[in-house]
Amino acid sequence: MSDLKAKDYLLSIQHLFAMFGATVLVPLITGLNPSVALFSAGVGTLIFHICSKGKVPVFLGSSFAFLGAIGIIAQSADGATIYDLERLSKVQGGVIAAGIVYLVFAVIAYIVGTDRIKKVFPPVVTGPVIVVIGIQLSAIAIKDCLNIVSVSGSSVMMTKELGVSLLIALFTLAVVIICTIFAKGFFKIVPILIGLAAGYLLCVILNAFGIFAMDFSAVQNAAWINIPLQTTDANGVPFISLPSFDWGIILSIAPIALVTFMEHIGDITTNGTVVGKDFLKDPGLHRTLLGDGLATIFAGLVGGPPNTTYSENTGVLATTKNYNPLLLRITAVFAIILALFGKFGAVLQTIPVPVKGGVEIMLFGMIAAIGIRTLAESDLDFTHSRNLVIVGLILVLGLGINALGGLTFNVGSQALTISGLFVAVVIGVIANLVLPKEEDVKNK
Repeated sequence: MSDLKAKDYLLSIQHLFAMFGATVLVPLITGLNPSVALFSAGVGTLIFHICSKGKVPVFLGSSFAFLGAIGIIAQSADGATIYDLERLSKVQGGVIAAGIVYLVFAVIAYIVGTDRIKKVFPPVVTGPVIVVIGIQLSAIAIKDCLNIVSVSGSSVMMTKELGVSLLIALFTLAVVIICTIFAKGFFKIVPILIGLAAGYLLCVILNAFGIFAMDFSAVQNAAWINIPLQTTDANGVPFISLPSFDWGIILSIAPIALVTFMEHIGDITTNGTVVGKDFLKDPGLHRTLLGDGLATIFAGLVGGPPNTTYSENTGVLATTKNYNPLLLRITAVFAIILALFGKFGAVLQTIPVPVKGGVEIMLFGMIAAIGIRTLAESDLDFTHSRNLVIVGLILVLGLGINALGGLTFNVGSQALTISGLFVAVVIGVIANLVLPKEEDVKNK
C-alpha cells in the first residue's frame, strides 16, 4: 500500500464509478437494498481476490442476468416492488443456490478442464438464453417509464401524469444514448450513472415547480452511519434476514448461473487478453469460479443480488493500462465504506421510477442485443436445421412459459413453479447434446 501514489487511488475511484451505476441499478429495479449490494460487491470482490491468489484484476458487482427472476419474486400480486421479509428470505435462498452452482462448476472445471465444459454450453445455447433474459424484462421497463404499478386490460390510457413520467424516462434514455455514442474518456465509461444523475436532477426541478412529486422523507429519516443490512424490524433497527429455501424459487434463480458461468469464462478471457495473461490457466478457471461462487453465496446471506465479474472495470483497465489488482481491492474497500453511509443509500432509494425506466429500456435492450451478438460472433450457420431448432426451442419455451408466469406443479402439499428460463436452458442443453451436427448427418 505504501508504494501506491495519489494517482493510483484516483484510478481506484474511477473503477468505483465504472461499477457503481450497474451495481446499484440491479437492487433498485428488484427492490433490494442498494447499500447492501455495494457492501456485498465490495466484500465479494475481496473474497474473489483471495480465491484467485490476488492475480486477476477484476471487480465483482450485481449481475443483470438475474434481474427477471428476482424482480418477479420480489413483486407483490399488484406488481409493486416491496420489501417483503418472506420474499426476501426466499430470494436469498435462490441466490445462495446460484452460488453453489458456481462451486459445482469450479469442481468440474478442476476435474475435466475448460474446453469440455464449453462444449456443453456453446453460443447456440447461451446466445438465445441471453435474448430470453433481456426480452422478458421489457414489460418491466415500459411500466416503469409510465410509473404505473399494474396494468389491467390490453392497453394503457395515457394521462397527464403518465405523460410527464414518459417524458422523464425518454430524457433519461436520451442522455444515456448520447453518452454511450458520443462521449469520450471517462464519460463514455459511465453512461448509466450520468443518465441516472441527469434524470434525477430533472425530477428535482420538476418537483420544485409542482409538476412531478418526489418524496425525500427517507433521506431525512436515514442515519448518517448505517449498518448495510437488507431490512429493519418494527423499531427501525436493521437485522440480518435469514435465507429460506423454496424449490420453486431455487429453480427460477439457480439455473441462470448456467448462463452467467459462460459469461464468467468470457469476462475472465477478455480480462486476461487486456492484461496479457491467461488467467484460465493461472490461477485457473476453477479458482475464479470458486471466488465468484463464494462471493454470490455471501451476497445471498446478507440480502444482496448475485455477483459477477464486471466488464466495465476491464474497460477501465484497457483505458488506463494500469493492471495492478491491488487497485481493484482498494475499490472494493471504497464500496464497503460507501455502503456504510445511510444518507447516501437513502438518496439512491429516492431515484424516481421513470428515471429507472429510461435506463432500463437501454439496459434490457442491450442484454437481448448481447445475446444476438453472441450468436452473430459465433459464425453459426442458420442454413443448418439443427441450429434453427435449438434457437427456436429456447426462444419459444423461454418467452412463452414466462408469459404464463411459469409452470406450476403440485408436489405433495407444496406448489412448485418452474420458470421458462429454466426449461429453456435444460431443453437447449439437451438438444445441443442429442441433435446430430450437420457433418454427422452427411456422413450417414
